[in-house]
Amino acid sequence: MSTSKKPVAAAIALLEHLSHRYAREWAIRDINLAIPARGVLGLLGSNGAGKSTTMNILCGVINQTEGEVYIDGIDLRKHPVEAKRCLGFLPQKAPLYPELTVDEYLRYCASLRDVPKAAIGRAVEAVKAQCGLAAHGRRLLANLSGGYQQRVGIAQAIIHSPKLVVLDEPANGLDPNQIQEVRKLIRQLAEERAVILSTHILSEVQATCDRIAMIERGRIVFDDTLSAFDNHVAPNSFIAVLAHPPATLEALRIPDIIAIEQVDPHRFRCRFVGGSDITAAFIARAVAAGWGLTELYLEKTSLDGIFYQLSKQAAQDH
Repeated sequence: MSTSKKPVAAAIALLEHLSHRYAREWAIRDINLAIPARGVLGLLGSNGAGKSTTMNILCGVINQTEGEVYIDGIDLRKHPVEAKRCLGFLPQKAPLYPELTVDEYLRYCASLRDVPKAAIGRAVEAVKAQCGLAAHGRRLLANLSGGYQQRVGIAQAIIHSPKLVVLDEPANGLDPNQIQEVRKLIRQLAEERAVILSTHILSEVQATCDRIAMIERGRIVFDDTLSAFDNHVAPNSFIAVLAHPPATLEALRIPDIIAIEQVDPHRFRCRFVGGSDITAAFIARAVAAGWGLTELYLEKTSLDGIFYQLSKQAAQDH
């Protein structure tokens, strides 16, 4: 049976006006998201924000109450089998059978994914090479470390060469070295397909993702690049380094500087409200007073700070 496709331009998946309700409560409301054909999209949100519901709908685990999901132009609800051929999924706990070897498990997953029988051997060898498992084919899954079990989990998600891979907390429970290995693997995968990384850990997003979609209280509150996320909230403090600082901190105060902190004998943090003209006014004062200004720079808001402010704003708007 043929399926009509919706034009998707540079996106591999589209979520349009997506809403879902459990009993009387809406878990997500009017989610609109375009997922680029390549790169890593971080699906970010605090616990209970709605990201798991969104991900479960995208993966075809549950049907949405309202809205549409298209994967490679195919309507997921109308043509679920065809759409899911384009999709790979690794849940938070990898669906492994510990009594099987790596080869046995991957061959089984390939058959579930309708990989042609004659091509299963090649597919297994290809994903083992890609995921760093070439020397582990005969090992029991039960005897692998957590990091290698995650590699097997990722391998089963890409065994059928999907265009979109969804990873739910892929670094959960791993040690720092294993986390670095999994991050490297995810970035490699994203060179030729789209990857969605669902997490609430900001450092994971910062280390891995190109783009961020943040869900809070069931709604998208941010959808842009990592760089834009990092700069979403304007800096509200600057550091000034003075070779000849004044005797009192109050002498540093100009209109709209609301607090001053001496970091060390020559370094001062000035917190302000208002626009960028504050730094220009401070520079003019420093030059006129002979403070010996040698450096001045704005402090960026941390990722955690931005996350907090966006979450807080979502709560206020709700």
